Amino acid sequence: MSKNKEKSIDPIPENFDSIEAAATFWDTHSLADYWDQTEEVEIEVRAPRRWWVPLAAELASKALERAQRQGVSVETLINLWVAEKLQAES
Repeated sequence: MSKNKEKSIDPIPENFDSIEAAATFWDTHSLADYWDQTEEVEIEVRAPRRWWVPLAAELASKALERAQRQGVSVETLINLWVAEKLQAES
């Protein structure tokens, strides 16, 4: 095969049937081969505001142990505890 021959690339589908189909396509194709077909877009991401509250190291350690036993993240566990406490006081 000639070194000057350009490699053939698959066209980017106009629409993907699913997010999984898009992921499969890009898992098996290099964006570098399609760079000239891209255009810049703006994406707005709206995420709920989060507050970070310091937690004493001993409490954090105990909460982490409990969360691991229950199979949830420590963030989820503490959010559930706070929600329960606030609901009980309403």
